[in-house]
Amino acid sequence: TDPDVNGRKKTFTEVQTERLEQAERTILIKCPPKISEKKLLQYLSSHGKINSHFFFENHGIHALIEFSEKNSIASLQDVIGIPSATEHHVVPFKSRLFTFMMKNPVGQAAAETQIRLSPQSHIPVKDLIQKLCCADSISSQMYTLLNEYQLTEENIKLRFLACSLVRDFTRAYFPDSVVKPFGSSVNTFGKLGCDVDMFLDFNEARKHIKKLTKGPFEMEYQLKRLPSERLATQKILSVIGDCLDHFGPGCVSVQKILNARCPLVKFSHQPTGFQCDLSVSNSIAIKSSELLYIYGCLDSRVRALVFCIRCWARVHGLTNSVPGAWITNFSLTMMVIFFLQKRSPPVIPTVDQLRALADEEDRHVIGSYDCSFVRDLSKINPTKNTETLDELLYNFFEYFGNFDFRKNSINLRKGKEVNKPESSPLYIWNPFEQDLNISKNVNQPQLEKFVALARESAWILQKEDKTQRMISKEPWGLAALLIPFGKNNPNMIKNRVKGIGSETIKSLLDSLKLSNVNNLQKAVGK
Repeated sequence: TDPDVNGRKKTFTEVQTERLEQAERTILIKCPPKISEKKLLQYLSSHGKINSHFFFENHGIHALIEFSEKNSIASLQDVIGIPSATEHHVVPFKSRLFTFMMKNPVGQAAAETQIRLSPQSHIPVKDLIQKLCCADSISSQMYTLLNEYQLTEENIKLRFLACSLVRDFTRAYFPDSVVKPFGSSVNTFGKLGCDVDMFLDFNEARKHIKKLTKGPFEMEYQLKRLPSERLATQKILSVIGDCLDHFGPGCVSVQKILNARCPLVKFSHQPTGFQCDLSVSNSIAIKSSELLYIYGCLDSRVRALVFCIRCWARVHGLTNSVPGAWITNFSLTMMVIFFLQKRSPPVIPTVDQLRALADEEDRHVIGSYDCSFVRDLSKINPTKNTETLDELLYNFFEYFGNFDFRKNSINLRKGKEVNKPESSPLYIWNPFEQDLNISKNVNQPQLEKFVALARESAWILQKEDKTQRMISKEPWGLAALLIPFGKNNPNMIKNRVKGIGSETIKSLLDSLKLSNVNNLQKAVGK
């Protein structure tokens, strides 16, 4: 989609609306191994104009086809056959997932034209490190990593299609419902391969309910009443989960997790290759996605720094795909945003500053939480900060390597450290639900590991001789930070061990001195 409207950047809602509408005009086709792209497109074009298409590999070749008119799909569905039930009995649900077969296998000439496959996953870290070593600065290394890891246009289309295909089921029960992606699929910080978080939204339906107010009459729907919203959510998800499990083509490993704080249905969507989590409308999660979208669009350094820090954290085992006491990607993203708010001059505004720019249309209160902030990016003044990504990367490690986590918490609304309201090792205020700590799960050993790795990384960036590294073909800059420390080239370790040891011991002594002084003060205070 075109990111601009009349020279201004599109709002989050405009992008979402456009992509959802695009997904409604899209189909997914499983193709034979030797497919003639020309013949496939020729055949499909007889049902209407094709806007765009691409091929990708996922247990065989698939094609995503976007028509320019929605009725082209109905025209195609009219002529498509239902598979004969010889071995299995089929559920006759007419979806937008098709299998294309050639009656006569393609001849050699057609098979020679190689189909370009669009990658749906990022390259392995070891290949990335080789690529980074060819860059000429840390900044260009960071943009290389961003380009390799960020969601592609094709991958985003596939994510919205997965939501649209689930919507085809929810519509059977709730004709006005919409299934929308949220979180990393839409907030500009998603990396290739991340899960698709989607939610079932009934707010669209509620917006259209207009009571008849003229005259002495009033009319409303008769609806089923339940004792709580939570129970309604659980019942709805239970039925939709069963429906996907029993009748959804390609929906496998369906798990209903209805007693979680936020009830959800987890499933694997085989045709697109995504792991999906379906929940019912969570307005605050949507506002968080939009807030991150704004920060991601404001300055290209924001996303580059976030992607690099998250990749660094993953390599060193600071983050993990399994829930636990690890720092989450969301917490890391918030730490990067906070750090950028704190630069002088700031790279990005605080949440309170975005709120001050909000007009009546931007006003959004959910329960008792004020989630208002400006949505039009053109109303936000560009930053006067001109620091390079090289400087920002080093300063991020330097800043958090010396942050007083025992006393201070991270507050993105104010853009400054504030005293911790309670004793969690890491305290990051939820930007909207101000009574929640988004990093409550993190324990002391994990935080200490983060601090030690941040200090080590700052030390490497400060001490390394880039020219010497490049001459001797050794990883340098960002590449040197993406190798688990201690697993580098043994010679490098020998050269560095003396320095690392003394530096680490020095920082440990400093922190011991600090805690002794504090203990002394406490003792004196008593």
